[in-house]
This record gives sequence, structure tokens and C-alpha cells, in this order.
Amino acid sequence: MRWPLAASGTTDWLRELCGDGLTGFMPPPMPDAAWVLNAMYEHDDGPAGMSYQEYRRARIADGSVRPHTVNGVDLEAGSTVTGGGLGRAEHPGPGWRLRWAELARRTGDPVVPDGLLPSHRCFPSAKKDGSWPLGIVPPTEGSLDRETWTRLIGILTEHSPAGPETRCLAYYSPLTLGTTEFEKLHVRTGNLGDAGILYDNPETGFSPSDFRAEDRSWCLCTDYDLWATKVAGSPLLVEALVSDVEIEAVRLP
Repeated sequence: MRWPLAASGTTDWLRELCGDGLTGFMPPPMPDAAWVLNAMYEHDDGPAGMSYQEYRRARIADGSVRPHTVNGVDLEAGSTVTGGGLGRAEHPGPGWRLRWAELARRTGDPVVPDGLLPSHRCFPSAKKDGSWPLGIVPPTEGSLDRETWTRLIGILTEHSPAGPETRCLAYYSPLTLGTTEFEKLHVRTGNLGDAGILYDNPETGFSPSDFRAEDRSWCLCTDYDLWATKVAGSPLLVEALVSDVEIEAVRLP
């Protein structure tokens, strides 16, 4: 009730700037922007030397798991190789955390390769035959994790003149809702101080695809195909994101 449906036309200006919004409306800098990276996790005592794919193959070999195949194609092989998943994510618990910068130092890979955006193509040296180590939970795709969403909302509140009373619009792309209705866009309106409940929206398993202040002072996009959220806004807001010690955010060309 605190986030009623708004007219889908409220996104018309984003459609003009960013396209159809199928995977999210990716905003241009307004006038600055940074990418907030979805959290990844590694356990301090996690298994070493085995990938997700090797572990699954071993379980198939000993009969613990039966492959889900159609016409000879293993439908779960792709997710086993990547090791990640779509949609919302929770912190796994004590002993888990891995920052992108730490993994970059360890592997020698850049945090985000030149010319790319944060996605499954990052950290090729961390993987074995394309599959992540079993002890690492890579970032989710298409949705912020809960702890990053919560912290991001806090920073946005600090840099919005009306604070928690800032009026906002939350857009969910058709892909996150499992719908083929592309013309009538799903937008909800509410106060920034109530944004926490959007993370548990029962209509979807994703955080909002786009979330913006009604006065257009800032706008964020969590693209369905990416591992990060672009936040566009003032230089002060972007600097607060990049210098924050809880979340990870980077500027990209």
C-alpha cells in the first residue's frame, strides 16, 4: 500500500533517453555516475581447488545428482559453469565476504575489463574452464543483494534534500516480472524512507530495475544482464558511493 502503481507514462523521458527498458533504463550521467557492484562471497574455510562444474560432475558420477536433460542437453550445465544466479540474494552468514578489488589483486584481472560492463565476463582468471571455484559465490545477475540495496538507500537518503520523504518511482522490467506485456510498464511510487520494503516485493524475485527520485536528481538502473547497478546523480552523491567502505562502487568510462 505504501508503493501504489503509478502511470506507466512516468518513464516516457527515460524511454526517450535509454530505449525500451526491456532489461532496464540505463541512464546517462546526470552529471556524474558510478557503478555499485553486487556483492560476492567467499568463505574463510571454503573448499580449494574444485570448481562448481567439477563438484557437480563428481556428484553425477556417484549418483547423488541426476542431470536434467532434454534431447541430450544438460539444462543446468550453464548455471553450474557460471556459479551465479538471477535475482535477489542474501548474505550467506558469518565468515563470508569477498570484495571485487581483493579478487582483482589476487588474480591480476581488472575489476572490470576495459570496454566491458560488470558481468559474467569479469574475472576470467578466477575460473577453471569457465567455472567458478566452489568456495566463491559470485554476484547475482539482474538484482542488488539485500545488504548493498540497504546501504545504497541510506546513501541516497543522505544526499536527497527531502531525505526519507523524497518521492520516488520504482520500475520493474518485464523480464523481472515474467511478463510479455511491454507497452504498459510496471511503475510504483512512494517515499524513499519506505524503499526497504521494495526488496521483498512479492511480485518479483528482483530488486527494482530502475529507481529514481521524482525530481530526477538521481536515478539508478540494475540491468537484467549485469552484475552491478549504475547510479547517476550529482558529483557529491557519486563520490560518496565510490568512497563508501561498505559497498563497492567504481567509475567506468
